[in-house]
Amino acid sequence: MSALVVLALLSAIGVAALFVALALFLRVISRTLEEVGGPASRFVAPANYLGKIRFGVRAIERETDALAPQVTRLNGGLAAVRDGLRAIDGNLAGLIAAVSRQGGRS
Repeated sequence: MSALVVLALLSAIGVAALFVALALFLRVISRTLEEVGGPASRFVAPANYLGKIRFGVRAIERETDALAPQVTRLNGGLAAVRDGLRAIDGNLAGLIAAVSRQGGRS
């Protein structure tokens, strides 16, 4: 067999292994999602965990709606602080260079 045939066979085996792994993981995900649907029996109504999760996520979304404008303002303030710190860094670098030059003259 030539090298190309061997490489083609290895590629085909790799693709098949990838699809098998994908199918197995999708089955695990499917089982987990079925479990999240909540327990159901003859005596108890099924608890809809997905509904509870959705309700909780919606509550978090509503509680954090007011943060967007505040975060935008905060980002503007922090950008100004960053620019000020950069200016201080430049000034300190100049100061260190000047002190280094003076130290050499002594």
